[in-house]
Amino acid sequence: MIELYESQRAMRNMRKAAMQRGVIAILDVGSSKIACLVLRFDGTDPSDEGIGSLAGQSGFRVIGAATTRSRGVRFGEINAMGETERAIRTAVQAAQKMAGIRVDHVIACFSGADPRSYGLAGQVDVHGVNVDEQDVARVLSACDVPDYGMGREVMHAQPVNFALDHRSGLIDPRGQIGNELSCDMHMLTVDAQAVQNLAHCVKRCDLELAGIASSAYVSGAAALVEDEQELGAACIDMGGGATGVSIFIKKHMIYADAVRMGGDHVTSDISMGLQVPMATAERIKTFYGGVVATGMDDREMIECGGETGDWEHDRRTVSRAELIGIMRPRVEEILEEVRVRLDAAGFDHLPSQQIVLTGGASQIPGLDGLASKILGQQVRLGRPLRVHGLPQAATGPGFASAVGLCLFAAHPQDEWWDFEIPVDRYPARSLKRAVQWFRDNW
Repeated sequence: MIELYESQRAMRNMRKAAMQRGVIAILDVGSSKIACLVLRFDGTDPSDEGIGSLAGQSGFRVIGAATTRSRGVRFGEINAMGETERAIRTAVQAAQKMAGIRVDHVIACFSGADPRSYGLAGQVDVHGVNVDEQDVARVLSACDVPDYGMGREVMHAQPVNFALDHRSGLIDPRGQIGNELSCDMHMLTVDAQAVQNLAHCVKRCDLELAGIASSAYVSGAAALVEDEQELGAACIDMGGGATGVSIFIKKHMIYADAVRMGGDHVTSDISMGLQVPMATAERIKTFYGGVVATGMDDREMIECGGETGDWEHDRRTVSRAELIGIMRPRVEEILEEVRVRLDAAGFDHLPSQQIVLTGGASQIPGLDGLASKILGQQVRLGRPLRVHGLPQAATGPGFASAVGLCLFAAHPQDEWWDFEIPVDRYPARSLKRAVQWFRDNW
């Protein structure tokens, strides 16, 4: 735990150094594409504002952007180091070329890695004086950390609610007077090997890792509007190899999980069902795909040529209705899995049940209607917030996590390692469910 905490703190310091130099790269390592954005900062460090939200995005603009087809990544995790390294180099070099500047530091995000959410609570006495930084550090260190198992690392540890005596729902207790300070913290752990592989891969590309975040977290930060982040909403980030699920309330993420399925699985179903290569299946999905069949779709025929050289065999057509018949079961399966995750998190207990779909695979026509049947009524499709200098090609739902990572780089929310917590204070006792404290506090 302690070495992880030190490495997270080292990354935070590196991010500060990169911000002072004025440029940093954002790297979204996905299963179907690797996106790199180069950000230029205008010298004002927005991280001095204390416990801030990710809303607002002053201070930077995108000066370079590139994407390349991902290689060596499955289910959001690296499984062929050399191939992923080449793909990352390709994306970073192209983005640097557009920006006309060399970049040394990157902040990366990835999905998958079997995330698990915990809700922790702690309290300390402050004896009727002004709460200061030290008291916040003490209350964070008083949180009961569960025994989260071997081979796992803490990726995010964020205070999501403070209470001073009987006043709950405080965003930042510093400077206020009271006797007893308590805190609810959300902790997200991931498979340690996935993080180490990514860090190693970035190092092999001659880059310094200045931060790391979960895709589910940053895509929620980009695709949910401010009201949704405040009142409570879930973000479903449908990528190529994995689908991220995150829940926000009071502008904080309080739960995250992932489903090991995404748009690539739909493509491979089409490839097997129609007996065409993956590239052809991807094209057919993009141009003709859908999940709701109408009477018209029986008559709309799609050319799906193979590449066998046998002309008769290659000139085949299928109806759009057949294509939808192949796609829909898999999309339903992904959404059913998401439903299970939301139920486990107690999403029904939130004051607002808004669900936002984003990510590249969320663009399948008719998906929002199907999702509202399976997940609940209030479903909308989300595109990421506009950020300065972002090219038009990078404004679609497939870029939610990349854009969210820009916001995360510019305005990181306070995490455990941002406070000078005494190192001997790493208790490991009880485990509390992640969402229990909604009901008590809000």
